[in-house]
This record gives sequence, C-alpha cells and structure tokens, in this order.
Amino acid sequence: MRPLFRALVLLLLTLAPAALASCGSSTTASGETELSFWIRSSGSSYTKPLVDAYNKTHKAKIKLTLIPDANFVQKFGTAVAGGNAPDIVAVDLIYLPAFSQSNQMTDITDMAHQLSFFDQLSPSHVRLATFNNRIYGLPYSAEGSILLYNKTLFKQAGLDPEKPPTNWAEIEAYAKKITALGNNTYGYYFSGRCAGCNAFTFLPLIWASGGDVLSDDGKTPKMDSPAVKDAFSFYKKLWDEQLVPKGAKVDNGSEGLNAFTTGKIGMVGSGAFSIGSLKKEHPNIDFGVSYLPGKDGGTSSFAGGDSIGIPRGSKHSAEAFDFIKWCLSDDVQIEQFAKNGSIPVRTDLATNKYSQLDPRYVVTSKAMAQGHTPYSVHYNQLFNDANGPWIGAIQHAVFDGKVDEALNTAQGHFTQILAEK
Repeated sequence: MRPLFRALVLLLLTLAPAALASCGSSTTASGETELSFWIRSSGSSYTKPLVDAYNKTHKAKIKLTLIPDANFVQKFGTAVAGGNAPDIVAVDLIYLPAFSQSNQMTDITDMAHQLSFFDQLSPSHVRLATFNNRIYGLPYSAEGSILLYNKTLFKQAGLDPEKPPTNWAEIEAYAKKITALGNNTYGYYFSGRCAGCNAFTFLPLIWASGGDVLSDDGKTPKMDSPAVKDAFSFYKKLWDEQLVPKGAKVDNGSEGLNAFTTGKIGMVGSGAFSIGSLKKEHPNIDFGVSYLPGKDGGTSSFAGGDSIGIPRGSKHSAEAFDFIKWCLSDDVQIEQFAKNGSIPVRTDLATNKYSQLDPRYVVTSKAMAQGHTPYSVHYNQLFNDANGPWIGAIQHAVFDGKVDEALNTAQGHFTQILAEK
C-alpha cells in the first residue's frame, strides 16, 4: 500500500479518544451550529482573521484547528477512517487527487457549478480536486511561482531593470554579466537539495517550453523526453559556468530566499510569498517580479496553494459549503486576501484595488492563473521525497553531469511508482 494511502486509512486507535473528540461539529451554548475547520499551521496568518470575520457575521460558527504541516495527512486520514473528520478542511492542493480517489471527501459538484464565478476559479485547483468528472474541493489559497530578480544588480551589470529575461539564453547571458560583477555575486540561484522547491520553480521551465514530466492523466512518466533533457541540461550549464554559488548544491530549501536577501543574487525562482516578505523585512532591496520563461519564450508557473472541501461524514455539509462560498466571494477575496498580500483564487479578481498598488502582485496572480500542477496520487513519492526520483535526477544530472543517465534512471523509478496500486 502506498505511504500516502496508509496515512489515509490508519486505524482510529492510533489517536487518543480525547484528541478525536474535537474533530466533528458541535453546538454552542446558545444553540448555534459550530463547524470544525482544519488547516495546516502554515496557513494560520490569513485564516485566523478570515474565521473571525465570518463568526462575527454568521449564525453558524467556525472552530479553527491548526495542524502541523508534517502531521496533517496522517491526522486527517485517521479522523476520516474513524468517522471523526472535521466539517471543513483546507489542504495542499496536491493531495486532493489521493483524497478524492480514496473516498475521503464529499462530492460538491452540483453546488460548485451553481457558483456564478465557477469558471473564474483557479483552473489548477479545480483540476486537482476533480476525480471521475466529479468535484471534491475548490480553491482556498493561491500561490504561483515566478522569477524574482534584483534590479540593482541588473543596473550595475548594464542590464535594463525593466526588461527581465524572456528565455533561457537571456537568463544565461544576464547571469554571466551579474556574476562578472565579482565580490561573491552570482547571476542565478536554486536550492539543489530541495525536491519540492525544484518542482515549484524548475517544472515551469519545462512546461513553458512545451514539455512535461507526466502525461496529462498523470499515469505515464516523460522524464526521458527531449524537453525535459533540455531543461536539465540548461541547469547543468548554469552550474558548470559557475553562475550559481557552490552552496546551492546542498541547500535543502532553507536558503533560497535568504540567498537573495544578501543582495548578491541576480535571479531566483520564487513565489508570491516572497513579495510581502521582502517588502516588510528587506525594504532596501529593489526587486522585480517576472514570469518563468521557456527555452525559446513562453511562460508558465506552478499553481500552488490549498484547496478547501468537505470531508466525508460531515453532518453539516450545507453550512460548510456556505462558508466555502463566502470565502470565494468578491468581498472576501479582495478585503481578506488581496488586502493582506495574498493572491485571489479567482482569475477575474487578479487585478484589484490592492494589487494595482503593487503591479508585482498582478504578475503573480496572472502566473498562477496560467500555471500548471502535476495531477498524481503519487505526488509525494515523485516530487516531495528528499530521497525520491525527482531530486535524485536533479542532483545526478546537474551536479554530477550525467544528464542522460539521470533521466533514464528517473524514468524507470517514475514508472515503478506510478504502477503501484
């Protein structure tokens, strides 16, 4: 049985009864319905004020529970298997294919299609929440991968700070000029030992070039395809030409943005989260945001974030969907999300009164909207495992210089994982 599915079907006995008692819905002292809502701890900053706002204006109340990110899948799977699931759950969208296939979520297809803005919801979120043409979740929070670049270094290197690279040749050329500035300055950066980071910022280079590492249905690997080889060879070239600092080889993801904040990195793949962080904590850095380009042009993005849905067994699905619908409304998307620096999950709200104050948010919103996300019940094993085939291929191809060998090996490992039942 796959590790993810094992987590989804753990026996109720693995959790103490007291821990499970708070999972389901209940009734407050005043007789109001109380809905339990589980999210990953990393989403607390924007979810807490959201829940407070809802509770002030609605008869039904939301009881928020924060689950450590690393424990979320196991705790959720155990709760559903024991009949003690929360009424509402928000989880990384990459898990929705497995949750849906395992019958962990409630079918909300009919309610979803009744939303007047359904066609404006983040396409990747909806796609990953769809199984057998039925919908089991909707977008909750959004993230899109982008190219972050240092405008000051661009100027010092004789580059136009308003013209970021639009293809790989320009990335290489710009990186050479920035690295030539010396004083431990480098043109490009990526976290060489971070599996998830490189799915987020490296896969878009492949997608923008017309390639992919999986078939559209997620069942067939394409790691040995020409477009994938080109992308790995490109990263190898940046490394061989010493346009990336040596420390990147062993970075597990903890130094990606930190490296950029030193002011010594010209370009790095990042996400919308970096905009608010840089503005608040490093106001001295003059930075730009652009799209991750393809080999000869084109753009793409990894559409990330969380999806929200109703776990199987919820006794208050109508009230739960009311909360979901409220979260997706114009006012909440703008005044709760956009106002606080988050990307709206509706494409029709990408440009709003808050994003217009900083065009960099518009870029990330548009990147997310045109983005892609791999659809696979094996996502964790393929792309997130620190010892998995994806990061293994990057290490072997880029740093050991064995591109063909690395991709052929990865193709075999992908095939084995995808064949598991």
